[in-house]
Amino acid sequence: MSFVEVNGVRLHVVDEGRGEPILLLHGFTGSAASWDTVAKALVSRRRVIRVDLLGHGRSSCPVDPARYSLAQAAADLLAVMDARGVKRFTAAGYSMGGRAALHLALQAPERVQALVLESASYGIPDPAERAARRAQDEALAQRIEREGIEAFVAYWERLPLFETQRRLPPEVREAVRRERLGHSPAGLAASLRGAGAGAQECLAPRLKELTMPALIVAGSLDPKYCALAADMGRLLPNARVRIVEGAGHNVHLERPEEFIAELEGFLEAAAAG
Repeated sequence: MSFVEVNGVRLHVVDEGRGEPILLLHGFTGSAASWDTVAKALVSRRRVIRVDLLGHGRSSCPVDPARYSLAQAAADLLAVMDARGVKRFTAAGYSMGGRAALHLALQAPERVQALVLESASYGIPDPAERAARRAQDEALAQRIEREGIEAFVAYWERLPLFETQRRLPPEVREAVRRERLGHSPAGLAASLRGAGAGAQECLAPRLKELTMPALIVAGSLDPKYCALAADMGRLLPNARVRIVEGAGHNVHLERPEEFIAELEGFLEAAAAG
């Protein structure tokens, strides 16, 4: 376990292995530990770097929601990679982490040699829908602050988005619950306000700028993100789309072997040019 001081905040970083570097970015209510299974599979051949994003895990929880913007997150992550002596790397992100990975690739395309987006979005195109989502995120942030972390996690686990995770073994579900309960209510609330889908600009018009190899992954039981994956597959110039059967929103949790196989095949193909 180590920490990196960047741009006035402290980020918890897990840095393991040797070889071509890959940066793994978790989703909302996750942490570096969310990637344990994937990291274990990769670390014998690659350098695997995982970061607790702001407001999550052991990283700082600033008060100002603007500090959580995904553009600022990208700048922080680049500073982490500088501190670790990493010039070029693969950026892989799940859900919110995928949105952060997109910002990172757009901010420094010369450094992101490949891009992996799992159940990710480029943002909400319609301004009215984006404003409505921002209001929903604000209401949820207030709920977290008012009711506390345990009540929020109980609510979050019942969302239809995570219904497929109820089929996971009890020990897996319990590990995910412990991870979620370990967060600061203030950190999660600020993250929603600053990095939620309602706060993010729509990046769809800029995806054509990203010419690096890209892997877009979604679960077959998550129709919204299957459609988004297909759309991003058309917008990104050098993308492959993979739909994993029997998985919902969190593919690497629900179908880890299939996800790892897709990821390793993609990384090998990207390295071969």
